Amino acid sequence: MNLPENYIPILIQAAVGLGFVAISLLGAHFLGPQQKKGNSVKNQAWECGIPSEGNARTPFSIKYFLTAVLFVLFDIEIVFFYPYAVNFREFGMEGFVAVLTFVAIFFVAFFYVWKRGALDWDK
Repeated sequence: MNLPENYIPILIQAAVGLGFVAISLLGAHFLGPQQKKGNSVKNQAWECGIPSEGNARTPFSIKYFLTAVLFVLFDIEIVFFYPYAVNFREFGMEGFVAVLTFVAIFFVAFFYVWKRGALDWDK
């Protein structure tokens, strides 16, 4: 396989990242504590000496998850502004138009979410 020189550092970084993930997962599996089977007192849930009440699998409101997803979505948007902010002079007018297009797409998404009522907590 004949790759350009520019791709070799990217492939090395990807290999190191995937290797770290694989070693971490395998290490946690083999070196971590082993769960014992059975229904002993040791395996029961314990809350600071207070007997537990109800089911721990009570569902959360969908608004919690929706807020979390929207936060991640609009927070990641800020990450993509950093390269532009650092190099905005080199990007020139073409970069400015690209960033305006990027912002416009996110404004469309924001107004869609707003009109659908995802930001209204009273509902």
